[in-house]
Amino acid sequence: MNEKTFQRIKELTELQGTSGFEHEVRAYMRDAMTPLVDRVEQDGLGGIFGIREHENADAPRIMVAAHMDEVGFMVTQITDRGLFKVTPLGGWNPYVVSAQRYTLKTAKGNYPCISSSVPPHLLRGAAGQKNVEVADILFDAGFESKEEAIEFGLCPGDTVVPQVETIKTANGKNIIGKAWDNRYGCTLVLEALEALKDEALQHTLIAGANVQEEVGLRGSGPSVRKFKPDLFFAVDCSPADDTITKNGTFGHLGEGTLLRIFDPGLIMLPAMKEFLLDTAQTHKIPYQYFVSKGGTDAGAAHTANEGIPSTVIGVAGRYIHTHQTMFSIQDFEAAKEMLIQILKGLDQSTVDTIIAGK
Repeated sequence: MNEKTFQRIKELTELQGTSGFEHEVRAYMRDAMTPLVDRVEQDGLGGIFGIREHENADAPRIMVAAHMDEVGFMVTQITDRGLFKVTPLGGWNPYVVSAQRYTLKTAKGNYPCISSSVPPHLLRGAAGQKNVEVADILFDAGFESKEEAIEFGLCPGDTVVPQVETIKTANGKNIIGKAWDNRYGCTLVLEALEALKDEALQHTLIAGANVQEEVGLRGSGPSVRKFKPDLFFAVDCSPADDTITKNGTFGHLGEGTLLRIFDPGLIMLPAMKEFLLDTAQTHKIPYQYFVSKGGTDAGAAHTANEGIPSTVIGVAGRYIHTHQTMFSIQDFEAAKEMLIQILKGLDQSTVDTIIAGK
């Protein structure tokens, strides 16, 4: 991985934007996409896409969609002591929420804050800490009272986002940071647009990122209705399950891009699977089959309009939906090559074959 790509990953993952509050990431994507496409358009919820028009108005329309939002929290109540309660935006394991550093984002400014925990000293003589619920975890920005918190601009509806620095591991093979789900997809979209800038594609390309994926795949419906693609490719990160064993598990770091054949919201169509396998094998791109318990924007997109053949170009990340995710540089490079070769290989005949399912 070259230094430019690493710096792009670092910038995108360190940006803070949870569901419904993606404006910092959107501004970054707009600036980066503008010189690489014919125009940039935004849908009504805030999804942003760069369009490369084919000279033939009847050429296939191919949509590549990341999502900009990361998991975070929304402030719901302020206590008399100046601490505050939250509700999760996206899926969180409550046991990883406590004793972490966050940014509180208010209309008056952004402030450091931490999530509360119970020191072991205060548990002595007790039966231990009970089951943890996110709603029971207080967040603390150091305000001394509710009145002081309000003076600094804190109010219900403000957001709280993890504060993390993105770094490489000692062996240089992996990266650790937050929000790889799904700044991975945002990075991949920009890298592919750059790589294909001077390539004559056989389709109109619509590439960018949706909003609010983490709270129910809400952004992909409006965007596919607006842009009306013939095929839809989500680019998204999935959970790795390889820390104990690779035997019988899905999502292994260092084994290539994910070929997601099934999740609760999407079954990959046979003709799409054949196209992806042919692409990977022809270009010697490492890949691994993946079955998921969670979904992506492809799950919402494929039932939109009159039905849109959809799939996911993915990578695995350890410990996603937490402060710290670890992912493989090699897997990212495989996914990048996969997306580039897919976009190079799609022409009218291939698209018709995928849609026809023959």
